Amino acid sequence: MPIIECVPNISEGRRSNMVARIVDAVRRVPGIRLLDYSSDASHNRSVITMAGEAAPLKAAVLALFEAALPTIDLRTHQGEHPRVGAVDVVPFVPIEGVTMDDCIALAKETARNVAEQFSVPVYLYEEASSNPLRKNLEDIRRGEFEGLTSKMATDGWLPDYGPSTPHATAGAAVIGARMPLIAYNINLATDRLEVARKIAAAIRFSSGGFRYVKAMGVRLAERNIVQVSINLTNYEKTPILRVFEAVKREAAHYGVIVLESEIVGLVPSAALADVAVTALQLTQFTRDQVLETRLRASADEVEKLKSKPDP
Repeated sequence: MPIIECVPNISEGRRSNMVARIVDAVRRVPGIRLLDYSSDASHNRSVITMAGEAAPLKAAVLALFEAALPTIDLRTHQGEHPRVGAVDVVPFVPIEGVTMDDCIALAKETARNVAEQFSVPVYLYEEASSNPLRKNLEDIRRGEFEGLTSKMATDGWLPDYGPSTPHATAGAAVIGARMPLIAYNINLATDRLEVARKIAAAIRFSSGGFRYVKAMGVRLAERNIVQVSINLTNYEKTPILRVFEAVKREAAHYGVIVLESEIVGLVPSAALADVAVTALQLTQFTRDQVLETRLRASADEVEKLKSKPDP
């Protein structure tokens, strides 16, 4: 069965009852598997992970917008994470039995439906965008909701779908297709925001760091610490452990230690296997040695045998 992952990010992470209502709207859509959701009060943002086939996923995204838009007002929203929309970003990710082209087509169809049904302007991003200036999410988000009106009036920034001005309370949405991404945060044992920002600048690709890393420094006010918030867009070419060790080294330059790290949402098992291989200096290790991988392969073989016609 074709499997597509979808990971919407909404601009609400403090009112748990509101987040629960929005998540329930997704959960009720037939054919959808709700895999995970998590909220961050400092970022004032929630990440929802779901999977399914194309039609149920499109229905779930529309249900998400219907539940979120009356609840989230960006005119009063405050949080550490940059955002342009109440439903800020909706990526579709090919997992099994589908191609990137399938996800691109789904992203465009969903974006068109969102714009028509909710009068929200929609930008396409990553693989779904044919505009090289609007492939990167951070470029679309630059200026955030507060600068969206003037940005949309600038040459080259009309949305791909929907009205040419922001929705009054929901701003704009960014919908696209991409490969699996790991949202990874590293918390530092300091309250010095400039340290987190300098470390983020050192490791992110846009300022000369790792090719597949996006990063920013944010403050976690409720804990009186700072965080390097990271997106890994290709964990095979830039492994998690390499980024973690680089942050530790950079932090040491400022007399700061790493307090902890966290993964937001779900992560491919292969990414964690790669960490084990590197950290333990394993030789001749293959992913087939992972117990769950071997069990799944065995189960698939059994199903194939069952489906063969009798001779």
